[in-house]
Amino acid sequence: MSTIILASASPRRSELLRQIGVTFSVQPADVDETPLPNETAEYYVERLARDKALAVAASSPGAMVLGSDTSVVLDGVILGKPADQEEAVATLMRLSGASHQVMTAVALAQGGQCECRVVVTDVQFRKLSQAEVVAYVASGEPMDKAGSYGIQGLGGIFVSDLRGSYSAVVGLPLQETAALLADAGHPVWENWPNSLENRT
Repeated sequence: MSTIILASASPRRSELLRQIGVTFSVQPADVDETPLPNETAEYYVERLARDKALAVAASSPGAMVLGSDTSVVLDGVILGKPADQEEAVATLMRLSGASHQVMTAVALAQGGQCECRVVVTDVQFRKLSQAEVVAYVASGEPMDKAGSYGIQGLGGIFVSDLRGSYSAVVGLPLQETAALLADAGHPVWENWPNSLENRT
């Protein structure tokens, strides 16, 4: 059975992989995340997921490497991680009362081969008050997250509707990740008896 490497330092992606019983190691990828001119958000997340997976796979012969990237998109514009609290407040007020998309790509590389899936989830925010946005930003939770919120944390109270994959909004689409691993000859359920026992 091939070794599985997660090419991400995200604790949320690690937690999601452990949730489905995958045994893996972590080796963050160092890639340039600057968007290309006229690059669509969907192409951007797919390119970064592939680049991350292939970068780590190049130095890890025989391993299966998972790369992923997530973007929050409002009216076609990518809302990245905030540079400071002021930007986080401004971003959240833009999302207030609006529907946006969360695009997450997951790629599986082995050797020079790479397969990728892109998942698009529609997320609706209720109308937010300035006071609650400022209080949320002061918690520190938004500062390392695309779109300045974490649906799995305090930011979950802002979401009034979600259509698509919840796990993709958190950072890793589990159904698509499991499918990629299964297609590569590593179905996640093969290790469930031992891996799930170790979680208790």
